[in-house]
Amino acid sequence: MTATDTAKPTTASAPRRPVAPPHRRFAQADKARDGSTWLSIGVALVGVALTLGPIIYLILGGFRTQQDLSTNPTGLPDPFMWSNYGDILANDVFWRQALNSLIVATVTTAGIVLLGTMAAYPLARYRFRGREGIFVVFTTGLMFPLTVAVLPLYLLLRDMGLSGLTGLIIPQIAFGLPMTIIILRPFLRALPMELEEAAFMDGVSRIGFFWRMLLPLARPGMVTVGVLAFIQSWNAYLLPLLLLTGDPRGMTLPLGITTFQGQYASATTLIMAYTSLAMIPALVFFLLMERRIVDGLTGAVKG
Repeated sequence: MTATDTAKPTTASAPRRPVAPPHRRFAQADKARDGSTWLSIGVALVGVALTLGPIIYLILGGFRTQQDLSTNPTGLPDPFMWSNYGDILANDVFWRQALNSLIVATVTTAGIVLLGTMAAYPLARYRFRGREGIFVVFTTGLMFPLTVAVLPLYLLLRDMGLSGLTGLIIPQIAFGLPMTIIILRPFLRALPMELEEAAFMDGVSRIGFFWRMLLPLARPGMVTVGVLAFIQSWNAYLLPLLLLTGDPRGMTLPLGITTFQGQYASATTLIMAYTSLAMIPALVFFLLMERRIVDGLTGAVKG
């Protein structure tokens, strides 16, 4: 028997699929990545246009004449009417309403941040009976919008003799606490327990630890809830509508816009200018604090 006869028959192997060279695979991956990047940029630009388009149109509308707005509503102002903004800025009622809005928003923000941090601290750091039940109570506060409770709240404030700016600040603080506690609780829980134990060993009381160590460490989260509370208070309309009636000097800017529209119903460009000026402070404040908001929410999510 020869070697040829003893050799085992070989089976035909399946043909292999051609493999692209490494540089070609990398080029395909880069091409796909570039396509997804351009798609993300396009979606982002559409979102920016939808967001900023009405704001820019409103601001430019304040520079128009009434005739220009009627004949050329989509073009640039021709001519630019700086007097629309000038007349509003020269009106002392506008500045009084802006001051009222600033007072209400500042006091409301301070109350929400301080009381919300004080309430979130034991809910995040201590174990006691009923802790989760108390947290659920605050959480359910988000399920009841202000529109549902506005009439009973108005009657309660009237019976208590609270009106004006004071009657406006207290309910806004109460309605702002649930969101503040929900954001701050995981943020405060993420702080290391060893830090608190070391402070207690050094003779620091719980109150001292809260004021001297916890508040500085929780500053990013407090800034986040503070910015959100300020903007929400600045744009509040329903409660001021019920509580701030009568003299326009005692109103806030959102309510002042409605009063201004009633007085100058035919002057659309003046109304647009007034609305733009009332909107700009909150918009600028939000843009300046945008990065701090993201940092605070990131810390809360990690916690």
